[in-house]
Amino acid sequence: MAITSSAKKALRASARKREFNLARKAAIYDITKKIKRLIKENKATEAKTLLPQAYKTLDKAAKTNFLKKNTASRKKSRLAQMIKRASVTK
Repeated sequence: MAITSSAKKALRASARKREFNLARKAAIYDITKKIKRLIKENKATEAKTLLPQAYKTLDKAAKTNFLKKNTASRKKSRLAQMIKRASVTK
């Protein structure tokens, strides 16, 4: 348990950041899961409409340093690539 006041403050801050990080992680997971499910069900056009929302979620994660910039970029690229492949193979 924290003893000094600065350690107590750090504990409060880390608990607050943890909540934000868990929410951010869940948002990324949910949107990618939705897109992947739609692709699997051969609904590439619907998945394409969710792509801007996925970009927004990943960009916010990169902006707040939850993800590195290149990691967010790679994830966006791979989602777009999956949708493109699904729409071509129809």
